[in-house]
Amino acid sequence: MFELFSDQPVYDYPTLINVGYSLIWAFALSSLIAITHRITYTGPEYPKHLFQSLALGSIVAAMVMMAIGDSLARGLGAFGALAMIRFRTRISDPRNILFIFASLSSGLAVGVYGFTIAFAGTILFCGMALVLHFTSFTTRGQIKAELSIRMIDGNARSNVRSTLQSFTQQYHEKGTSLRDERINARFSIVLPYPNDHFPLLESLRALDGVDRVSISYNESMEEI
Repeated sequence: MFELFSDQPVYDYPTLINVGYSLIWAFALSSLIAITHRITYTGPEYPKHLFQSLALGSIVAAMVMMAIGDSLARGLGAFGALAMIRFRTRISDPRNILFIFASLSSGLAVGVYGFTIAFAGTILFCGMALVLHFTSFTTRGQIKAELSIRMIDGNARSNVRSTLQSFTQQYHEKGTSLRDERINARFSIVLPYPNDHFPLLESLRALDGVDRVSISYNESMEEI
């Protein structure tokens, strides 16, 4: 059903029509993956550069595979050329890594004219990503942050924990230091999104023995 070129599954020298047809399908499949990633993304601001990378990555992968073909020499040459490129982009979210590999894999499958594999794999991947997004395993409606609190009274620790339990979905203490009779505590917290988090800061600041409160969000637009 999905074998679009059943008479010639592999081309040593594909025609322009076959190349263009394959690249269009590669772009369509990777665009579906990019749209799925956009729908299931739960951060505060979506990185548009990642969307473009997901949509265009399969075209590059398909071109490389069609250029290599069945030639071992061309494969080693392409591997050597790619080895000279230094990829220093930091990808902090494992989920983003998985979507990038999915986009490239669809291009690789189309590049070797495995359309059945490309179509079935892409549809199954996107479908399962959407299913998991609407289950209890999703991070929808959450945002991770780090909370720093400076206390001048050790008795305030129990009140701080009670306040965090009321305003956060999850929290744990990452570290505590004592300096000049002041306690500096750092917490990793999970907050509801997109609710206003200013009442949490006000409640903590109003506690007796709390000197300073600051919050920083882990989501960085400079990282993927």
